[in-house]
Amino acid sequence: MEVLAYLIPISLLLGAVGLIAFIYTVRSNQYEDPEGDARRILSDEWDDKPKP
Repeated sequence: MEVLAYLIPISLLLGAVGLIAFIYTVRSNQYEDPEGDARRILSDEWDDKPKP
């Protein structure tokens, strides 16, 4: 049972870190254009292709 004294704070800390990371990504607008990203990943055109 004393292992719970370690596991509960560790799990709360990891949950808080995950929540803070999620809030940071939402505030930095990383989820702003999911439709554009979905189309961009399926397109065959690349901007970084070497030109012949």
